[in-house]
Amino acid sequence: MRIVNPAFGVAPAESKPAAAAGPVNWLNDSIVLFGNNKPNAKELLDGVKTKLSGVRSTDGIDYIFKDSASQPAPAGMIDAVAQKYKIALLALGD
Repeated sequence: MRIVNPAFGVAPAESKPAAAAGPVNWLNDSIVLFGNNKPNAKELLDGVKTKLSGVRSTDGIDYIFKDSASQPAPAGMIDAVAQKYKIALLALGD
């Protein structure tokens, strides 16, 4: 998985991307909308999904939420998301 910060671009070249890393196809690649389970995070992600539906099918767009807003996502959850999805969009609601 390659993590990209849209404000600053791609991670430095010295970082080691996952074997599956490559160009992202926003029209076809699987997307997970990952929420932190705070109030309004689901609503924010619903808005993102609605906007994406204007340019692609939403069949490959899923939701996942941490169990608790006050705890980090378990390592197993992060690993499962990284294996299944090409793109992860995170929402921090409040």
